[in-house]
Amino acid sequence: MRNPILIFELNNSPFKLFTMKIKFLLFFSLIWGSSYAQQHKTKKEIIVLMDGYRWQELFRGADSALLFSKKYNSQDSTWRVQKYWAADEKTRREKLMPFVWNHIVKEGQIYGNRDLGNFVNVKNKYWFSEPGRSETFCGYYDPMINSNDKINNPNGNVLEFINMQKGYKGKVVTFSSWDAVAWILNRERNGMLINIYGEDVKGPNLTPLQKEANAMQHYEADIFGQGERPDANTFSLANAYIKASDPNVVYIDFGDTDEFGHEGRYDMYLDNAHKIDAMIRDLWNYLQQNPFYKNQTTLMIFPDHGRGNGDEWTSHGSKIAHSNETYLMVLGPDTPALGEVKTQEQIYQDQIAQTIANLLGFHFTANHPVAASVKNTMK
Repeated sequence: MRNPILIFELNNSPFKLFTMKIKFLLFFSLIWGSSYAQQHKTKKEIIVLMDGYRWQELFRGADSALLFSKKYNSQDSTWRVQKYWAADEKTRREKLMPFVWNHIVKEGQIYGNRDLGNFVNVKNKYWFSEPGRSETFCGYYDPMINSNDKINNPNGNVLEFINMQKGYKGKVVTFSSWDAVAWILNRERNGMLINIYGEDVKGPNLTPLQKEANAMQHYEADIFGQGERPDANTFSLANAYIKASDPNVVYIDFGDTDEFGHEGRYDMYLDNAHKIDAMIRDLWNYLQQNPFYKNQTTLMIFPDHGRGNGDEWTSHGSKIAHSNETYLMVLGPDTPALGEVKTQEQIYQDQIAQTIANLLGFHFTANHPVAASVKNTMK
């Protein structure tokens, strides 16, 4: 946000005119800044990405065509139906993501229910992981980001921008299941802590919880191959770091939903979404008990892309219809409790970066254009 500027004319010398202008600018900047600080409460943020998790499951719950299909499930049918099935949509989605539908919906905002005419989409034309993340955190669709190759992103992102602000240096951290995030956020350029597959958190005074989280990730089987660790390990590392170091901004990048989706394992896809909901619940409850975070932390949740429908649910990309469809959840002290947003509107993924910055009281600028924030996320 920019400070208001008072423009006036004085019949005086150029030097006196300049001096008076500076005094007036400083005076009104102090008044505006003080007023804004009194109203603005968010000082910390938790940002969660659920790779390839569809809006259909978020808003409708388990898809009967997939849940009852032998093709896409290996768990006992009675058990999975008991866990996730109900005749009505609202009960289904509450069973799948109870924290979202019993807490966030009451105190925050949830955008993207296309059944209600509320649309969230990626703006990029590729509809897969790296372009989606780049658009989201840079606030900009760069057509040259068109693969998942590990190439340092030339575009400035909102996390490194925040890391350069007063009081935030070294307090903006990322924990990601997928290793390519280190290149998407260009760790080499900004030097931020971006912990990825196979990497331990390092330091001279690690807590017992941090040491345990470091060790556990090396005991897990590489079920998704090289470069992708299970989300439980990523969360354990992030959770331990938060409790040890009190970072101001934490980005947690979960990947299991996309991996299980590609494998066509719908039961595991649902299980992982359910467990991420529980992880977010436990983390949020901790934050509200910690004076450092309580009543001054905003939570944001979104995917990087969607997925196809029917048998195409296992895939995404420009040739798979509906995989450009996403959503956005926001919960925090500066966000009006609109619940499930039912107004007809169109939001794009590139608006999230500026929203992240504005909620902290910053205006994100970079070496490229930046889309405007989602206007109703702030009072």
